[in-house]
Amino acid sequence: MKKFLLVMLVLIMFIPILSACWNQKELTDLAFVMALGIDRGDDNLYHVSFQLVNPANVSAGQTGGGQGLPIAVYKSKGRTITEAARNATKKVSRRLYYAHTNLVVISEEVARDRTLMLKMLDAFARDPEFRTTTEIVIARGSSAEQIVTTLTILDKLPVTKITKELKFTESMKGENMSISIDDLIDGIVGNGKEPILNGYKLIGIKEEANKATNLQKTTTDAFLSADGLAVIKDGALIDWIESKKSRGVIWILNKAKSTDITLKWNGKKNALSIVPIRSKTKVSPVFKNGKPVINIKIENEGWVSEANTAIDLMDPKTIGKIEKLTEKAIKKEVQTTVKEVKRLKCDIFGFGDVVHKANPVLWKKLKGDWNNYFADIEVNVKVDTYVRREGVRTNPFWSDINK
Repeated sequence: MKKFLLVMLVLIMFIPILSACWNQKELTDLAFVMALGIDRGDDNLYHVSFQLVNPANVSAGQTGGGQGLPIAVYKSKGRTITEAARNATKKVSRRLYYAHTNLVVISEEVARDRTLMLKMLDAFARDPEFRTTTEIVIARGSSAEQIVTTLTILDKLPVTKITKELKFTESMKGENMSISIDDLIDGIVGNGKEPILNGYKLIGIKEEANKATNLQKTTTDAFLSADGLAVIKDGALIDWIESKKSRGVIWILNKAKSTDITLKWNGKKNALSIVPIRSKTKVSPVFKNGKPVINIKIENEGWVSEANTAIDLMDPKTIGKIEKLTEKAIKKEVQTTVKEVKRLKCDIFGFGDVVHKANPVLWKKLKGDWNNYFADIEVNVKVDTYVRREGVRTNPFWSDINK
């Protein structure tokens, strides 16, 4: 009898974990939302574009499936993001499924409105099905709808083109970096550091971007490109940091992996190209007369990627001179970026955060008006560069032609 009761007790204990597929969802009943585009219409409603994947057409080249477009985009309106999403179900024959959403694109109009931004972010952070590790970007010079409806050649799914491009741009160019919804929320609610976002532009003939003919050419009439960093202050877009100034931001944030630095040599412009292979940035505060001073130290290793002038790369003195020129170029770039961001009175570098960690007592006095204090803070930049190699050659191949 005791043995029987023991067996029954064990079985009862296992019942809760044997619920199997009580909440299963059939794949044929789901519409996988790969990207969302969020605009604000003249009717004062959210205009949401849902980029849905068409699995049969994505795998067409490998499985002999259909020859249609890899995505379908449905549009819906609503006073809130939730209402717009629910209204979309009247147009789609499947349940919208957000677990695989990899990208959210918002228009500049939405990004510049703090109230719209906070409401939108609350909807994403609250939904248990939506991943806050999703990438978020701002559409520049176009609507979010145009970005998510643009078809791309190399990547069948446009969302893949954008997310991969940001990662490769971060690792190869150093002017953008991967930024998720989590990163944005943390920056908004945190102290001592304001968030940034990537900008994306639609370049070319915008009317052709979402047509199938755009996929049937070796060069498209319209394409997507990363463009600048958005400065977010108090939860809203206030300005943009362009081109090499955005690279200075990546240097300071210790996100620079590689890029290209063009140097002048003996009066000749664009004579040398130096490519960093490793880079490390350390930001630390010191305190003078009760005031913080920020020290930025960048250690960089690189190689000579291109030499378009007569130069002896076997000479250690020449290498030393190249290192000094590279240090000067990086330092100037970072100082220019710091000056530009201080003008905006928005600490996107996290200087306030390092001051907080180093001196919590002083931080309590400064944090209430930190961005204004940041605009006048002293910042020192030191760069150490080491050229480790000169590629597979030393001197330019054509240097011996006339000898």
